[in-house]
Amino acid sequence: MPHLATALDRLGTETAFEVLARAKALEATGKRVIHLQIGEPDFDTAPHIVEAAAKALRDGQTHYCPAPGIPALREACASHLSTHRGLEISPDSIVVTPGAKPFLFFGILATVNPGDEVIYPNPGFPIYESAIRWAGGVPVPLPLTEETDFAFTADDLRERLTPKTKMVILNSPGNPTGGYNSRDLNVEIAKVLADHDCWILSDEVYSEMLWGGAEHDTIAAHEGLLDRTILLDGFSKTFAMTGWRLGYAVLPEPLREPITRLIINSVSCTAPATQLAGVAALTGPRDEINAMMAEFDRRRVAVVEGLNSLPGVTCRDPKGAFYAFPNVSGTGQDAKTVADRLLQESGVAVLSGTAFGEHGEGYLRLSYANSLENIQEAIELMRGKLEEMAA
Repeated sequence: MPHLATALDRLGTETAFEVLARAKALEATGKRVIHLQIGEPDFDTAPHIVEAAAKALRDGQTHYCPAPGIPALREACASHLSTHRGLEISPDSIVVTPGAKPFLFFGILATVNPGDEVIYPNPGFPIYESAIRWAGGVPVPLPLTEETDFAFTADDLRERLTPKTKMVILNSPGNPTGGYNSRDLNVEIAKVLADHDCWILSDEVYSEMLWGGAEHDTIAAHEGLLDRTILLDGFSKTFAMTGWRLGYAVLPEPLREPITRLIINSVSCTAPATQLAGVAALTGPRDEINAMMAEFDRRRVAVVEGLNSLPGVTCRDPKGAFYAFPNVSGTGQDAKTVADRLLQESGVAVLSGTAFGEHGEGYLRLSYANSLENIQEAIELMRGKLEEMAA
C-alpha cells in the first residue's frame, strides 16, 4: 500500500465534528443526546433567500461564473460592509468563496513562507493553527484569558511580535469564548500593528451577533490597516446558511490576484445560484434574522444563569457569537474528562476547551444554538452528573 503524504501530519481537524459523530453513534443505539457542540444556527434559512436560489436555478444559473464572484454579490457585499463597518469598500476588493473558511487557508498560503511566524488567538478556532502548520508557518498562540473577558491586551500582542511575524489573526466576536475586542482595545492594537510590517487576518463572521450593548469594531478601520488586512465575513451564522457554503472577504490589492488563482486551482468558482441567494440575504428583509438574534440573546441569558448555578462551574457573560465558555476547574476534573462523561453518561454533547488550544484547559464550550427547552434540560442533566462527580 502506498504511503500517505507526511504533510498530513501537520493538518488538524475540528473536534466539534468528531464529537458530533460520537453523539450520532450514541443516538443510533437509542440514547437521547442534546447537541450543544456544533456552532450552527438551529433556524432555517429565511424563505426569501431560498426562493432567490430556486429562481436562479430555474433561470439557468447553473454554469461557471467569474472566480472572484458575480458582480451582483460583490457589489452587495461592498455596500453592506461600507455601511456596517464604516469603511469605503470597493466591489473590486471583494472576493467570494464557498464558505468563509477557504480564506483562512488561501490567506495564509498566499502570505506565509516556511518558518514565518503567525500570531493567532488561543483558545481559538482550531483551523487557524491547522492552516498555519500546513503552510509550514510557526504558530504563536496569543492567550485569551478570563481576566480580560477573553480578549487580550496590546502588551500581550507586542510581546509576541518579532521580525519573523508575517501575520496576525484576530477573531472578534470570538469562537469559542464569546469574547470581543472593543473599539478602545482595537485603538491600542492598531498602534502596535502600525509599527510592524505584517499582514492581518480579521475573522469577523460573528460581527452581527453582539449582546448586552456591545458594538462591533473592525481593526481594518484603524491606522490605515485596511491596506494590509484580510477582512473576512460570511453568511453561515448571521443568515443561518451553514450548508450553503458562502463566504467573502475584503482583500488588499496585492492579494486579490493570488487568492483568485488559488480559487481557480481548487474550487473554480462559487455556485452562482448560491451567490444570488447571498444577494437576497444582504438586500432583503431582516425580520427572520432579527427574530433569530433576539432568541439567541434570550438563550444566552438562560444558559449563563444555568451554568453559574452548577457545582464547580462559573461562567462569564459572553458578549458575542452564540457560545458560552464556562470554567469547570472547580469540578476537580480536567475539561476533556468532564466533556466525555457528560456525553457518554448524561447525553449532553459539549466540547472541551482544549479542542481550541492549550489555553482552553479548564473550560467547556457550549453552543446555545439549540432550543431554550433543550438548553434547560441539558443544564439539569449536567447538574446531576456534576453532583455525582463531586460526591
